[in-house]
Amino acid sequence: MHTLVKDENLELPMYGLSEAALYLRVPIKTLEYWVFGQGKIRPMIKVAGKHPRTLSFMNLLECHMLTAMRKIYDLRLPKIRRAVAHLSATTSFRHPLVEQPLFTDGVDVLIKEIDNILNISRGGQFVIPQIVGIHLQRIEYDKGKFRFYPFVRERSAGEPKYIVINPSIGFGKPVIAGTGIATAVIASRFNARESVPDLAQEYGLEEKQIEEAIRWETRAVAA
Repeated sequence: MHTLVKDENLELPMYGLSEAALYLRVPIKTLEYWVFGQGKIRPMIKVAGKHPRTLSFMNLLECHMLTAMRKIYDLRLPKIRRAVAHLSATTSFRHPLVEQPLFTDGVDVLIKEIDNILNISRGGQFVIPQIVGIHLQRIEYDKGKFRFYPFVRERSAGEPKYIVINPSIGFGKPVIAGTGIATAVIASRFNARESVPDLAQEYGLEEKQIEEAIRWETRAVAA
């Protein structure tokens, strides 16, 4: 079986269901349905742990790509399920939704597979690359190493990459990109009435990076 995963730590159970739902910006019930199924309906991906229910970093990326497919004309789950099953059966990758497009250095192969199984109209064909591409751009891969930049405010190409989830840094918790500084630490100090300019100066960062960390954690509390 092909795999771009060189580090088995990427497959370890790391994220609880509520934590993963928060990072992915999807309802927890939706995520639960995707990864654990319901009744006779089988899950769409193979999760790292069932007792307790936990996702690996690679599971997190797979679900991130499922959100891309879900946004294509608001596709219904049965169609998405067929597309995922088709990819799993016809590719040699352990995580085809993530590894196949990264391996081919683009979205074309993945788009072709999705289009074949979903039979989307010609109008939809122009939408697919944009949506899938935007989501793939949040994943960086280099020599077996993965980094995931979650959406903070909106799912758009213009969304900055200030927050990163890297299983090799901070036990896979969100940190400010380019640093090992946890967003939770920044938010905690801000909530203790330390100012954004003072925090930026102390950590040697731009104020917009500090603000994004606070924004990310504020959204977490609101959720």
